[in-house]
Amino acid sequence: MLLLLLVLVMVGPTGCATVDGQRSEKATNPAVETVRPKIARPDKPDATQKAYENFLLASVALNQGRFRDARVHLEQAIRNDPDSVYLNTKMAILLKGLKKYPEALAYAQKSVNMDPQNTRTLTLLGDLYALTGKDELAIAEYQNILKQDPGNKRVRLLLITILVRQKQFEKSLVQLDTLIKQDPELIIAYYYKGRINLETGNYKAAEKALNEALKRNQTLEPALFDKATLYQITERDKEAAGAYERLLSLYPDNIPARERLVEVYLNLDQKKDAAHQVELIKKHSKPGEPERQFLGLIYLRQGRIDESIAELELIVRAWPKDYKSRYYLATAYEEKGDNEKAMEQLQLIDRDSKYYRNAQMHMVHLLILEEKYDDALEILEQLMARDQNNTDLYLMLAAIYEAQEKYDEAVDAAEEGLKLNEKNVDLRFRLGVLLDKAGKKQACIREMRKVLKIDPENADALNYIGYTYAEQGIHLDEAFSLIQKALQLKPDSGYIIDSLGWVYYQKGQYQKALSALLKAAALTGEDPTIHEHLGDAYFKLKEYGKALQNYEKALSLKHPEELRIKEKIAKAREHLKTEN
Repeated sequence: MLLLLLVLVMVGPTGCATVDGQRSEKATNPAVETVRPKIARPDKPDATQKAYENFLLASVALNQGRFRDARVHLEQAIRNDPDSVYLNTKMAILLKGLKKYPEALAYAQKSVNMDPQNTRTLTLLGDLYALTGKDELAIAEYQNILKQDPGNKRVRLLLITILVRQKQFEKSLVQLDTLIKQDPELIIAYYYKGRINLETGNYKAAEKALNEALKRNQTLEPALFDKATLYQITERDKEAAGAYERLLSLYPDNIPARERLVEVYLNLDQKKDAAHQVELIKKHSKPGEPERQFLGLIYLRQGRIDESIAELELIVRAWPKDYKSRYYLATAYEEKGDNEKAMEQLQLIDRDSKYYRNAQMHMVHLLILEEKYDDALEILEQLMARDQNNTDLYLMLAAIYEAQEKYDEAVDAAEEGLKLNEKNVDLRFRLGVLLDKAGKKQACIREMRKVLKIDPENADALNYIGYTYAEQGIHLDEAFSLIQKALQLKPDSGYIIDSLGWVYYQKGQYQKALSALLKAAALTGEDPTIHEHLGDAYFKLKEYGKALQNYEKALSLKHPEELRIKEKIAKAREHLKTEN
């Protein structure tokens, strides 16, 4: 009945009611006058007229941006006409705009109950279910609408959005194929299809769909960006560079694309091109803006620590709650060797930030380095009280005990963490290392074999078993096989090559051992154990001078077995004296 009044009032410019409910001058349009229902006298208005008056007042308030007043008037209108689908729907829309989603949902549900076939209201209800986290109900609502109106593109796209959020990718792709059948030129459908396939790692399908989108709109920015991303993910760096360059020729202010292009140029070793892009990022942004965060991270990656600090400092001064920048600023200070300033930045990261836990764990790491174990334990205990099921915290607890050479406690900590997740590769590998340090070689090997059951291509576990056997001089053929497999996985690992050299040594193949150990030393740099191994190989080859040099180098690098190294130095010197 209210809708009828509204339609009649809006038919012509005259004969309409004012916002205070009073009639204007008598209508001159007889057609309108004859069909207008009787309205109660102004001094005794009926409920319908009151509802109408309040609706008009709400409309005026909405037009003037007075949303609270509009809500008050609409509530009054609904009190006078509670069965009006139109008014209840209007209230739901208003509350949705005010982000009062639970309240809006109640009005939308009421509207749908009164008119279950109203597609507009059903759609609103689905939207509000989605906004209040009731995804399953939203999906059901949208599916109901599509049964009534299968050609409703908007609702199908909304359904796809929620299915993607629920990671129901196959169902979302089915819906997209339906959209494309209904409208083969619908660009957004091809783009979404490409985006979903990119997310799920189906790169061929992603590329095909993105190409279809770009065929219909060659300048579609998100499709250009995702196609370049696809090339980058699949390590087609030259194609990625070309795609990002094309995107930036159209959209020069796209800072994320420029940042990605810097990374691609660095992978291609095109340092000048990367540097040029860095300068363009500076040109398109101001110091201290969040966009400059990337520069700070690039400088950090390149080892340009002071420049990294300068960029990130400006950001956190201007944006104190940019905790990502603050976290990496702390990392930059740590790289510089200024642990005190690193700790200051980490302490400023708010408890509610997603970087808080990492910041606290980083603080624990710094405290371990400074041998402040009690302080480290205090922070860790607070973290564990908040997050008892986090296996990373048990890994860190084991590290604290390990640093203090309390291996039994460290083993206990690792085992407690594995009770939460027995397939945690990092924890199980660490447990193996700790058992080794505790002198329990067989138990260590058992744990490393468990690692390989979970992850058969874990190069570190393969190497650890191989080296442990080589160190003991047992199962050398198996050790050789394990280390060879590890090297296939990590061909440039100096530590694995050192293990190979040590197997050769234990087999008496000293020249092969020396070749491998020299390569290992070149890859790892200053490692005391590798220099000891080199000294041993030279000693067996009767090159006592070189043996002595490497033993002394191992000693200068603070080899943990100082007494043993000194004994080897003495023997090398004795042989040199005999030769002379």
